[in-house]
Amino acid sequence: MIEFHNVTKRFEGGYEALSNVSLKLDEGHMAFITGHSGAGKSTLLKIIALIEKPTRGQALLNRVNLNTMPRRRVPYIRRNIGIIFQDHQLLFDRNVFDNVSLPLHIQGYRPQEIAKRTRAALDKVGLLHKEKSLPITLSGGEQQRVGIARAVVHKPMLLLADEPTGNLDPELSREIMQIFVDFNQVGVTVLVASHDLDLIDELDKPRITLNRGKLVLNDLEDIPQEADGGWQ
Repeated sequence: MIEFHNVTKRFEGGYEALSNVSLKLDEGHMAFITGHSGAGKSTLLKIIALIEKPTRGQALLNRVNLNTMPRRRVPYIRRNIGIIFQDHQLLFDRNVFDNVSLPLHIQGYRPQEIAKRTRAALDKVGLLHKEKSLPITLSGGEQQRVGIARAVVHKPMLLLADEPTGNLDPELSREIMQIFVDFNQVGVTVLVASHDLDLIDELDKPRITLNRGKLVLNDLEDIPQEADGGWQ
C-alpha cells in the first residue's frame, strides 16, 4: 500500500524535514506516526497525499511512484485517499450535510447517490441527527467527526489523519480514535500522526517514530533499502 524507500524531503533554505526514511504499511493495516513537534510527521503524510514530493528517494502508493506522478493524475489518486487535519477546515456558511457531501459534488455523483452516501457517512460517525446544523453550533468533537465523515464519504481505501485529537479532551480523543479503529476493521488502511502516546499505547497498534526527520522506531515490517520504481 504505502512504501517509502530512502525518502528525503528538503525545503527551500536547506531545512530537511525527512532524512532517508524507509517504511512499508500494508493494505488494511493501521499505524501511528509519533514524534516531537517538527519531527516530520505532517511532511510524511503530505507526501503520501501528493501535497509534497520527495527531494530524494521513492514514495509509492499501491506501487504507483508518487515522485513522477503527472499533475493531471493527482486528483484521481486523491479520490482513493481521505485526509483529516487537526483544523477540520469546515465551511461555516454551509450545514453539516453540505460540508460532508462536498467531495461527492466535486466528483460528479448523482443527487440520489450523494444523499445516500452522505447520510451513511454521518451515521457512521453518529451525527446523522445533525445533518441540518451549522458547524458553529457543534462542539469541537462533533466538528472533528464531521471532518471525518467528509474524509470517508467517497469510501477511500486509505485514511490519513494529522493530529486529529490535538484540540480535544481525553474522552473525546478516545471516541475519535475509536472511529479510526472501526474504519480499519472494515478494511480501510489508516495512518494517524499523533503525539498522544498514552492513547496510542491503549490501542496497541504499530508505531513509527520520527526524530528531527529521521526514523528512530519502526514497528512495521522491514523492507529492502532499494526497490524498483513501481508502475506509473
